[in-house]
Amino acid sequence: MAKCHVCGKGPQFGHNRSHALNATRKISQPNVFKKHLVIDGETKRLNVCARCIRTLEKKGKLQIATK
Repeated sequence: MAKCHVCGKGPQFGHNRSHALNATRKISQPNVFKKHLVIDGETKRLNVCARCIRTLEKKGKLQIATK
């Protein structure tokens, strides 16, 4: 299962509850992308969630590696 390398966000677990109160398992996956990022002058491929991409772009700390 995917996990964000920046914030550590992973899947969340719970139950779907019907009107009759039947409980079935539910998994909510984070919105994770594989990005090539420049870290300390070195290109690495990381799993990064959409929220972290937006935050890093806003702070100007995101350097996406170009091939």
